[in-house]
Amino acid sequence: MKNTYCIIMAGGIGSRFWPLSKTSRPKQFIDILGTGETLIQQTFRRLSKLCPPENFLVVTNLDYRDMVLKQLPQFKKEQVLCEPLRRNTAPCVAYACHKINKLNKDANIIVAPSDHIITNEEEFGKQLANGLDFVAQNDALLTLGITPNRPETGYGYIQINGSVKYDTINNLYKVKTFTEKPDLKMAKVFVESGEFFWNSGIFIWSLKSIMKAFETHLSEVNELFSKGDKYYYTPEEDAFLNKAYSECPNISIDYGVMEKARNVYVLCADFGWSDLGTWGSLWDNSQRDDNGNAINGNNVMLYNTKNCILNVDNEKLVVAEGLDGYIVVEADGTLLICRKENEQQIRQFVNDVRINKGDQYV
Repeated sequence: MKNTYCIIMAGGIGSRFWPLSKTSRPKQFIDILGTGETLIQQTFRRLSKLCPPENFLVVTNLDYRDMVLKQLPQFKKEQVLCEPLRRNTAPCVAYACHKINKLNKDANIIVAPSDHIITNEEEFGKQLANGLDFVAQNDALLTLGITPNRPETGYGYIQINGSVKYDTINNLYKVKTFTEKPDLKMAKVFVESGEFFWNSGIFIWSLKSIMKAFETHLSEVNELFSKGDKYYYTPEEDAFLNKAYSECPNISIDYGVMEKARNVYVLCADFGWSDLGTWGSLWDNSQRDDNGNAINGNNVMLYNTKNCILNVDNEKLVVAEGLDGYIVVEADGTLLICRKENEQQIRQFVNDVRINKGDQYV
């Protein structure tokens, strides 16, 4: 366990959950499901069963450092890595891995987003433990693939290329291709083929394997962060980061490394996963009344209303009549009413609000 490290990626804004999620308080820091835990707290709790608290690193934006430390008081300040600019997941992972390299060159690493839902935590822990065992013994980049239960157009997909035998693990496969979010017709083909799994965005690898992969496939990013080896854990680190991130490309770990490397494997499983990317996905993962309404708020009265999600402050009285398939969200004096089927437009709404009404609303 001493060689197990966890990187939690927590720098996103979560604009698709506006107006509840805003730049000043993104969704990972909100108890969006009403469980008593924020999403990042849930993420830490799940992973802490496999990794000691001192071996965690949270990569986030400088604006969120205090929020992380408040919600995860187990962490020391140096465990919160603050990016000066948003540059997608490859620089995020490279930065954290170079920091780990200063501490433990024998590390095995789990990389996980901070805003996912896992309902079967026992199965999740079992798959992670199997994955850690595999990457500790093999030069492999491993991801977790989710058995699809519908032709989802909002997720990326992983195509498998034959099973791999390792110890007692029977759900390990070589990866053939990664595919971006498909249209509905193609998603149906994927699911019916039995060869495609949802890409969870959760990775497991040894430090040696991922560092070698960066050197091979993203050498410019690796060289940038290698220059910081003499500055990490010193007062000069922040100044170095400002320069490095200003020169760093905006690129995902999937596109920059996973789609190019040949030693990529996937553990295919089903542990009640959702990336909770949209209000619709929250509706899917919420308890609903007899009319299919997911309600978060103590003073909501509904008449002839079905298949809606309503998320409002407990102090606000909301009366709705005649709605079918709507998102109704109120937060900080901002009210959103939008058809569930049109929720992909919320990002555009946020952009329009910023232009026409100012940053204070987003």
